[in-house]
Amino acid sequence: MKISIITVCYNSAATIADTIASVASQQYSNREHIVVDGASQDNTMEIVKGAPSVTQYVSELDQGIYDAMNKGLKLATGDVVGLLNADDFYADDTVLDQVAEVFKDPDVQACYADLLYVDQSDTSRVIRYWKSRDFEAGLFKRGWMPAHPTFFVRRSVYESLGGFDLRFPRQADFELTMRFLEVHGIRSVYVPRVWIRMRVGGASNNSIRGVIKGNLEAYRACKLHGLNVGPLFIPRKVFSRLPQFFIKPHIDNTN
Repeated sequence: MKISIITVCYNSAATIADTIASVASQQYSNREHIVVDGASQDNTMEIVKGAPSVTQYVSELDQGIYDAMNKGLKLATGDVVGLLNADDFYADDTVLDQVAEVFKDPDVQACYADLLYVDQSDTSRVIRYWKSRDFEAGLFKRGWMPAHPTFFVRRSVYESLGGFDLRFPRQADFELTMRFLEVHGIRSVYVPRVWIRMRVGGASNNSIRGVIKGNLEAYRACKLHGLNVGPLFIPRKVFSRLPQFFIKPHIDNTN
């Protein structure tokens, strides 16, 4: 089974080496690492071109992060696809082994796990713990979604159900996971382990204004797919994140 990892980036010279190294260090060898750059103005591409573990790369203007992800999906040749952002890295070197183990079941179409938000400069310092759960119908109406950087999907699912909807520039990951899990009911598996460490400061949560815009997009995505959500959807979605700041992770990724 071949696993494709897609990393999108823009002016990411400060962090992308960590991302590349975390993929290169994975024990699972049947993989490809695709980097889609948005025409960076710093030395991001010098780092990418100097990394022998990066199997494909492109650097050109795009319409934002999800447009870049769609480009990566078109380049992917693996049986399973995961996305790893340029300021994220895997929690340990067995993550892809764990992913491959899940997909040994031919009926499984997607899997996901837990994520740690960590400090920008001190990545050992945990800010939030995104502990997920098994999917059940109705969760998206309550503002739930799996941690998207941990979300691995068979490439055939993307081919049949489509990629990221650019009408949602901040919440296309919410819309896509909802479309796959809630609307089309693909079979997924939750793995209760930490797979990703994500540096804080993403596009959808880097300001109060960004949070509001993102949640309005999530509301519109629910309406688009016929989910019966009301005016309490947005506050419920916001408040559902609060426990992430107080729950302490028990990190044990040993096999």
